[in-house]
Amino acid sequence: MGAWIALTLLVIAGLALLLRADAGSIAGFDPSDFAIVVAGLAMVIFLASSIAGSYRGRLGQAVRDLFTWAAVALFLVAGYSYREEILSLGHRVAGELLPPGSALRSAEAQVEGERAVRIRKRPDGHFVVRTHVNGIALTMLVDTGASTVVIKPADAQRLGIDPDRLRYSVPVQTANGTTYAAHVRLRTLALGPINLTDVEALVAKPGALKENLLGMSFLSRLRSYEFSGDFLTLRS
Repeated sequence: MGAWIALTLLVIAGLALLLRADAGSIAGFDPSDFAIVVAGLAMVIFLASSIAGSYRGRLGQAVRDLFTWAAVALFLVAGYSYREEILSLGHRVAGELLPPGSALRSAEAQVEGERAVRIRKRPDGHFVVRTHVNGIALTMLVDTGASTVVIKPADAQRLGIDPDRLRYSVPVQTANGTTYAAHVRLRTLALGPINLTDVEALVAKPGALKENLLGMSFLSRLRSYEFSGDFLTLRS
């Protein structure tokens, strides 16, 4: 019976398109919209009759399955409605579980197309980030007091830079006093989804630096960066 009703509705939908394509509305609907609604209704009736036939004589099971699927549908609708809050909570949980320095995509994008990451503070109070320089993974200490990115000689060598052939002529202030570094330019410097090209940097003299520094030659090219509690958010 349900199949015949569905077929009848499909015929009505087809006739509506054939006979009223250039005419006015049908029951307040545009002819094409009316056809779509009727075709959808036919599909629902056909599926409902098929399902009802499969549960013939099993009313209790049908009711239980109906409530189960209704609960699933309600859960999906609620999840979609609160997707931003759920995504934000997921980022917070991941930020606590991942090791400090892991670049976590931020759910708090402020403009369309923005790329943002959040970094959790290290136990010693500093922010370290796991970057990729010229495709090579390097860990860097975020230092807003450093005018440029500064790289240790051993890591510069990993990037294909020969520290012995550099000219160390740029004075750099460190905790141990003044030292000298060599000017270089990095082809790419990526932090999560943030990827900058042609970044100014320095290579420190051997023994002058314990950690690579992510300085202002990278940070100043971002749209913004902000410290909030145990997290640093960078936006590009």
